[in-house]
Amino acid sequence: MSPVKRLVLETIWTLSKPVKPVEVAAEVRLSFPTVMMHVVGLAKMGYVKAVEKGCYVITDKGKEVLGLPTIDSAKAKQILAYVPAEKSFHFYADVGKPLNVYAASLGDFCDKIQKIEIASIEFHLYRGDFEAWFTGLGDVELARKTALIKERKMSGEELRKKLYETVKSRCEELAKIKQQSPSLK
Repeated sequence: MSPVKRLVLETIWTLSKPVKPVEVAAEVRLSFPTVMMHVVGLAKMGYVKAVEKGCYVITDKGKEVLGLPTIDSAKAKQILAYVPAEKSFHFYADVGKPLNVYAASLGDFCDKIQKIEIASIEFHLYRGDFEAWFTGLGDVELARKTALIKERKMSGEELRKKLYETVKSRCEELAKIKQQSPSLK
């Protein structure tokens, strides 16, 4: 897969919603015709699919080609579960400066991220703390999305909003997967 095609696929994946190629083009700063050509190619390969006229989402096959693990109902339940205090995410303002605020689940994290000091979000993001905690919960996909946010070098309220939207969207996706009954073999 070409680097540009991979970039388009990763962007569709990170946006976590049905997206139009024009939105992808704006996100990756490429021309619409270029992105559209790659989206059509990705659809032919089965990596993306149209869910409504002109809107695309990544498929399980697309996630697989990006190296993302398959999440079943049991795994989704594990990722969304509450963890003990010692495994909770503890927010700090800086090294040695705890804020005495912690998140005991992914949903709890989503709520706390809306209220915690921006400096704390920036501190943890750029140290890789969020990625490490998400990985520890078993959510490699969310950890990778967080790494991509870090690469964009965002800050302030823009960072808070992007992180919140990413985690909230992932919580919703996992909740849907959790509701699915395991397939009979």
